[in-house]
Amino acid sequence: MNGPMFCDPVSGVCEIPGSVLSSAPAIKGLEATDKPIKLIYFTDPICSTCWGIEPQWRRLKLEYGHVLDIHYHMGGLLPSWDVYSSGGINGPGDVAHHWDEVSQHYQMPIDGNVWLEDPLPSSYPPSIWFKAAQQQDPHKAVIFLRRMRELLFMDKQNICKPGPVLKAAGYAGLDLPRLETDFKSAGAALFEADLQLGKQLGVRGFPSIFFIDRDGKSELVYGAKPYQVFTTALHKMLPAAQARTYATGIALFSYYPTLTTKEFAGLNQLSFEEAAVRLNALLEEDKLQVHTIASGQLWSLK
Repeated sequence: MNGPMFCDPVSGVCEIPGSVLSSAPAIKGLEATDKPIKLIYFTDPICSTCWGIEPQWRRLKLEYGHVLDIHYHMGGLLPSWDVYSSGGINGPGDVAHHWDEVSQHYQMPIDGNVWLEDPLPSSYPPSIWFKAAQQQDPHKAVIFLRRMRELLFMDKQNICKPGPVLKAAGYAGLDLPRLETDFKSAGAALFEADLQLGKQLGVRGFPSIFFIDRDGKSELVYGAKPYQVFTTALHKMLPAAQARTYATGIALFSYYPTLTTKEFAGLNQLSFEEAAVRLNALLEEDKLQVHTIASGQLWSLK
């Protein structure tokens, strides 16, 4: 059995140990409200597969965000190392090489050495920080989550520690004193509610994305899947859904201030190699700046 830190690139899933897959249930009480489809995304701040699907996820939001009422929930991937040992991964040191493999598979930049230099004891603290951020501003919370992941996967920052967390929160424009207050007060209970909802829905790994219509019928996209799998699930729930057009090229940075090469490729429907050529041309024109690590780049406007 693979464990919580073993995110299998073949199946495209970060699994919770001992869980059993269930098909997407009829979900009463969670039906869509102001938009025709409610989307429930179960993820985890340290889920490398969730980082791997950012190109598909970001495209889905651009093309179909107008029909999707999106809700982020935390899944609790790694409670602690004390309760886990299986799948060939017995501690943080075993994750480093594995993350390097995941990075190569998804063509998303990851530096697994965080597990050798400053290993995370659990994914619960950053999950609780995220729930605290949601209390303050759901949109800024998503920016906060993204920035925590950039700091973790690319900069080897331990996002269990307040320093990197508050750096990410400042980047997202969150009120830091309020965030710290909410973290200490409501955060843990909100995270526990997410864990209970995950159990109710039969979530056994990440990413788990439920598309739910107004009758409570649902489609589950489980694990890292090609973009067409996401749109097929959506159209099964809402056949009339029409993709919006969005600005491409350098204008993509008006939607997302940072993009990996793979994300730029996916959002422009280019090959990875074509995307790299275009990004480097924009860099030479002094229009972009780039943050480079051994396994890839993160681009932003100059």
